Amino acid sequence: MDLMIVSPGNNKVIYQSLAAEYAAIEPPIWAALLAQGVRSKGYEVKIVDQEAEGLTPEAIAARVLKECPRLTAIVVYGQQPSASTQNMTMAGEMAAAFRKQAPELKTIMLGGHPSALPGQTLRETAVDFVGQGEGIYTLLDLLAAGDLSDPTQWKKVRGLWHREGERPVFTGVAPVVPEKELETALPGMAWDLLPMKAYRAHNWHCFGHPDRRQPYASLYTSLGCPFKCSFCCINAPFGRPGIRYWEPEWVIRELDLLAARYGVSNVKIADEMFVLNEARVARLCDLIIERGYRFNFWAYARVDTVKPELLARLKRAGFNWLCLGIESGSARVRGLAQKGRFQEDEICAIVGRIKDAGIHVLGNFIFGLPDDDLDSMQRTLDLALRLNCEMVNFCSAMAYPGSQLYQLALQRGWPLPAQWHDFSQHSYEQLPLPTGKISAGEVLGFRDRAWQAYFTNPAYLELVRQKFGQPTVDHLTALTKIKLSRRHAAQEEVV
Repeated sequence: MDLMIVSPGNNKVIYQSLAAEYAAIEPPIWAALLAQGVRSKGYEVKIVDQEAEGLTPEAIAARVLKECPRLTAIVVYGQQPSASTQNMTMAGEMAAAFRKQAPELKTIMLGGHPSALPGQTLRETAVDFVGQGEGIYTLLDLLAAGDLSDPTQWKKVRGLWHREGERPVFTGVAPVVPEKELETALPGMAWDLLPMKAYRAHNWHCFGHPDRRQPYASLYTSLGCPFKCSFCCINAPFGRPGIRYWEPEWVIRELDLLAARYGVSNVKIADEMFVLNEARVARLCDLIIERGYRFNFWAYARVDTVKPELLARLKRAGFNWLCLGIESGSARVRGLAQKGRFQEDEICAIVGRIKDAGIHVLGNFIFGLPDDDLDSMQRTLDLALRLNCEMVNFCSAMAYPGSQLYQLALQRGWPLPAQWHDFSQHSYEQLPLPTGKISAGEVLGFRDRAWQAYFTNPAYLELVRQKFGQPTVDHLTALTKIKLSRRHAAQEEVV
């Protein structure tokens, strides 16, 4: 075999008691994209998805040993860009298991976090190489090398970090795949190499029919984001803000395959800016409608990019959920986080238009952005309660590697989580950022209490009952009984 791709995950640590029933299990998009890209050039490839298969690092190492690939790639991503970092603990354990059981195997680590901190990743983990960038050119260059044990071959590989003695050495930046070459360099996902029956949708994605969370798939229709939000690390593998699109005809072929071969109806569109290009989205919706598919989609959007005239078409195509990055109830806090110039009345108006189109809204809110204090965080909670979205994500601001907040935290000497998995929003040792006005513990404690206040709010539960039925209310009521254990959370009351 030429290449074994391993996707690390550790749900029980990352999500605590939410992992068993409530968390999604998503296909590893980048692992499958890279596998298909490499396979299209004639190489033999396999994938091991740790999260889906529940294997220990030792069991994965034993499987890799049995296959004896020329190269093993640990591809570190997650359910969203920031989740790459929280999977680094398990990625490091995998690399150590490979080194212990089969030191002769050549290993490389790629992904969002390794691209953000490539030299540090090489120092901290027992891999031979780290790939900085998207990874496809780096993998193809390595596989084209005659002898991976020959250091003279490494200099020819684009985007590669390796060691000379103990010193990290970089061969230079690999280019991103040009938009016009996406369909040939990354020609789809290797669905047949994944355990497709193992994946399940988020619980909220299937409100009203929680017994139908499987089968499930997620995919990109574009790569990157043109915006520069201070808390986001999505562009770490790409080097700079920007966006590249696959054509709608390419996307519909992927959806055709998911529907016909795997019976998938629940689909996440993982693009950060899915609705940005109106003409492209309209064309894709038309292709879906023409085929008569009944997909249950969710996709990301942004308050200032949602086009009201597109909403009816999105709904007809099966886009039942849009996830909006609202972030804060304070225009000042949003502005300093480079999250657009929209005002609260604009937020309320677009949420209302989306709901009027029959599309459910998942609102994303962040507590502890750099200019936050207790009053502005309370305004964020008040705005969330006022909007009464069908679902919300309440997050604490984290200094994810690859983001501007990470650089700010280093400059100001703010403490960061001691282990990579504690960058998870749900871990026991999660340590968010302080703001200069309030402590990290106050941010985390407020976030957890705000979450409880939202999901026990009578107005919200009545909305859920009317839209999705009493069983979904009962599901949420059971969820609120699960209390995350937190080491660092302060215990003050929400106003």
